[in-house]
Amino acid sequence: MDYLITLVILIGLSVALASSFNLIIGYAGLVSIAHPVFYAIGAYVSALLARDLGLPVPLAMLCGALAAAAASAAVALPSLRVSGDYLLIASIGFQLGVLEAIKNISVTGGAGGLTNIPAFLVQDGGKGVYAALVIAFAGLTVWLNWRIAHGPYGRALSAMRDDETAFAGLGRNAVAMKVAVFAFGSGIAGLAGALYAHYFRFVTPEQFEILQSAALLTMVVVGGVRTTWGPVLGAVLLQALPQAITFVDLPPAILGPLQGLLFTGLVLVFMVLRPQGLIAAGEVWHPAKKYPAKTRGAA
Repeated sequence: MDYLITLVILIGLSVALASSFNLIIGYAGLVSIAHPVFYAIGAYVSALLARDLGLPVPLAMLCGALAAAAASAAVALPSLRVSGDYLLIASIGFQLGVLEAIKNISVTGGAGGLTNIPAFLVQDGGKGVYAALVIAFAGLTVWLNWRIAHGPYGRALSAMRDDETAFAGLGRNAVAMKVAVFAFGSGIAGLAGALYAHYFRFVTPEQFEILQSAALLTMVVVGGVRTTWGPVLGAVLLQALPQAITFVDLPPAILGPLQGLLFTGLVLVFMVLRPQGLIAAGEVWHPAKKYPAKTRGAA
């Protein structure tokens, strides 16, 4: 039973991560694969504040989310002022740099990982209560994603993504909008990382490296970019599939690369055979229906 609850928690966190990542790369069209590093920032900041400074865990989680959002804005702002392509380079460099810093700083536990993270809700309410909290968080993330994508802000994102020059010509600040949506999605990732840290009570840098980036990208691409339910479906499938592979009696030296090949292979297959993903994206904005003009002289 504990295994199933833990699997539900992992799926819920993956849904939140994939949905927020889809908001960035799908609806906003920002090229970045460093979403896991903001997941890591939220986890480490929340864990350290709660463990070393004695902050209440909910406040520490909020600080972790804010730290991830602030870090993403610091990365995105100078990159997007030059060109959107530079965001990919800056995000990869930032991810590698942060993970190397975590591995070489004693306060974060170094490469061995951070231990003795304070628990939250599990001791008082049980793992089922924590699973309900994660599911509620994932549901809220999906709902916010839907509200943003199908509202006025989503129409502005679509216009900016399709033709940034024309969007800027209308007097809109494309850079500010990009930084805002990037920080919002990264803040959700940071909060997901905090929820992860206070449940498992142990985090290591290896959990947030390029393999995690490939997993998130696969969830979004396979599920369906620029859709509400595509990342949800992709997260459920691709979180459950590696768990099924672990039941195969393979040595860890083979199991890890096999999961990496699975993620990248699925991305390549879907990009060739079904680039729209399992759930095809519809238009976020639909023009108003045109009604036939009234016939002149009608009685």
